[in-house]
Amino acid sequence: MTRACLSAFMSHWRRNPLQLFAFLAGLALATALWSGVQAINAEARASYDAAASTLGEGQFDQIVPVSGDRIAQADFVNLRRAGWLVAPVIEGRLGDVRLLGIDPLSSPAGFGAGQDGDLTGLLSEDRVFANEETAANLPADLSVVVDADIAPNLAVTDIGVAQRVLGRADLSRLLVQPDQPLVQPALAEIAPHLRLQPASQTADVGELTDSFHLNLTAFGLLSFAVGLFIVYSTIGLAFEQRRGVVRTLRALGVPLPRLITLMVVEVLILALIGAGLGVVLGYVIAAALLPDVAVTLRGLYGADVSGSLQFRVSWWGSGLAIAVLGALAAAGVRLAQIARMPLLASARPRAWAMSSRRAQRVQTLCAAVLFAAAFVLGLGGQGLLAGFALLGCFLIGAALILPVLIAPLLRVAERRAHSPVARWFWADTRQQLPGLSLALMALLLAISANIGVATMVSSFRLTFVSFLDQRLAPELYVQTESAMQAEAVEAGLAQAGATVLPLLMVDAQIASQPVRLFGVRVGPTYRENWVFLDQHGEAWDAVDAAQAAVVNEQLARRSGLWLGDVIELVPGVPLPIAAIVADYGNPKGQVIVSEDLFHTLHPQVRARQFGVRTDDTEAMRRVLTDDLGVSDSAITDQAALKAFSLQVFERTFTVTAALNVLTLTVAGFAMLMSLLTLADLRVPQLAPVWALGLTRRSIGRLELLRTVVFAAVVFLFAMPVGLGLAWVLLAIINVEAFGWRLPMFLFPGDYTRLGLYALLAAVAAAAWPAWRLMRTPPNALLKVFAHER
Repeated sequence: MTRACLSAFMSHWRRNPLQLFAFLAGLALATALWSGVQAINAEARASYDAAASTLGEGQFDQIVPVSGDRIAQADFVNLRRAGWLVAPVIEGRLGDVRLLGIDPLSSPAGFGAGQDGDLTGLLSEDRVFANEETAANLPADLSVVVDADIAPNLAVTDIGVAQRVLGRADLSRLLVQPDQPLVQPALAEIAPHLRLQPASQTADVGELTDSFHLNLTAFGLLSFAVGLFIVYSTIGLAFEQRRGVVRTLRALGVPLPRLITLMVVEVLILALIGAGLGVVLGYVIAAALLPDVAVTLRGLYGADVSGSLQFRVSWWGSGLAIAVLGALAAAGVRLAQIARMPLLASARPRAWAMSSRRAQRVQTLCAAVLFAAAFVLGLGGQGLLAGFALLGCFLIGAALILPVLIAPLLRVAERRAHSPVARWFWADTRQQLPGLSLALMALLLAISANIGVATMVSSFRLTFVSFLDQRLAPELYVQTESAMQAEAVEAGLAQAGATVLPLLMVDAQIASQPVRLFGVRVGPTYRENWVFLDQHGEAWDAVDAAQAAVVNEQLARRSGLWLGDVIELVPGVPLPIAAIVADYGNPKGQVIVSEDLFHTLHPQVRARQFGVRTDDTEAMRRVLTDDLGVSDSAITDQAALKAFSLQVFERTFTVTAALNVLTLTVAGFAMLMSLLTLADLRVPQLAPVWALGLTRRSIGRLELLRTVVFAAVVFLFAMPVGLGLAWVLLAIINVEAFGWRLPMFLFPGDYTRLGLYALLAAVAAAAWPAWRLMRTPPNALLKVFAHER
């Protein structure tokens, strides 16, 4: 009996291959987008873990230069003789590879050794350790040992080998062992030009990138939800068409629990097939997008991510699991209806496709609850998860309320129609709303996501370009190699007639936050180019007089300070905040004071970087290289830096843009599958209209027009939803993730273009079903009148 019942259920898919394709394709697409995003995240996390296990960054205190980025080897010797247990580290670049040289005898346990913690291999002469991908990018004359545990784009070797390869005789920093002697001289007594950087001030790449990965996960989940609408719609139509089969099997004596169990088995089999296809497709998507993700993370956060993709249980397992659970959830409602169905219930073909008033009331109530939850989260929610929960409640609530809001509009159109064909068209359109509601919800989510992300990206682009113009006001930037060269460069530039803007900086702890303290030479460049988010009076005058400070938005939000509040730069030196400045893309806090006050607080720090204002960039570059001995690579002009920054920015949103295109494609596919599966059910409703004189071609045109009307109405509803999505991303999630808020701009031209794309997608989806209706044979329409309906 079990085999016969299962065969009866499976025969439905053989007779309706289009529905089978819709089920498998919908689930495969949904799983592909989800598993692809999870594959990218898993690869990035694996790279972070490899970097953490190799470098131990953030675990040890470090001794770094007060000014510059190099330490003399004699300083290491002096500290060791004084009782400081420190280990030397040198870093440099070999193309795109970061070369790390360490001393295996004095380094903390496990530092630089990969996950196995073995440092003995470094004692062998000229051996360099790297993973297979990185090893291919190293010079051929190096003896490379492949170690899969080494982080991407990193090569580890003995410090002597690294110095010889890099052509240096100095160090980059010193690691401080966790266990130190009880009595030792102060660092300032031995090396006053060095400072101790606590481990807590070392940035954790995993924490910095959490928002990026959470953003990808959110869009992956949104894409999965859009694809799942296809599955839910297909399952609903299949169960409706098999209602007569279920009634017959029950009448023949098959127990209800066995029928439900067999249907669950059927869904599980199809779900596993669709999920398997989706995982494979997800691998292809992730492999295509991973290079752009790697460039994004390296450009924004300095995080190296492997450019190759591996099959990991974490992402393909989660893809299979969420696909199976999603399919079971989609089938759950229909299974519950079967469980409650009377034994001799009517088998009307459209019985389950029509939404009852009670179901509509429940849908409205659910939407109201979700909107209320979003409102509460917006007022009192804290953290990224609360922000994304707000976003989820808002989007799902908007999707649920969509059919409820469209129905009265169609009723109004029906009342205002005058001709019989027009009245029938609007009445029939309202009747089709329940069958197409899921596809319309999917289209709403896709269009809203496109509008929201397009608004965010375009707002970010405008703000980012303006920010670059503000911060890159000097025509040239110069990086000197030593304090002696810095003095010569400053004097030579002033003599050549250029305006020199020294940039003084030091890491500090201010307002219980790790920040970077800057000293600037206040002048026309800062007064004319810097735009503040908020300020008191003439802020730069107060800064120049050493009576106030400027802080960036990140520090102000994280420490709960704003204009007029006092910050203590060092013990006993409080200053009020005169202005808040936007600092987009920077995760750290910053405090800006005058050059004179900075020298008073940190007399040992000397400027090594300079901004140069000049009317003749090329002539000033020749002065720097020919007369002052500055290498050309140490000189950066604004145009080149701006172009590079914009290039990184464009690559940053490649992944999000690709996901948006895929989401809109899936939504169009959902509409196509809904229209195709409903086409056969439409024949009994269209036959009387055809019999009354409406041609098949006219019916096909009206079907196409109906889809365009639905798409246009959905786009109108998607506009406020998409703008609301953009506002949440910019004003809530961005603030929680990075500590700064972006202004929001509107782009009517982009929205109009997106609306046209949505209409084209709807027309493309409706073209085939409309063509099939036009080609419906007259005998098929006449047969309708031969059956009891």
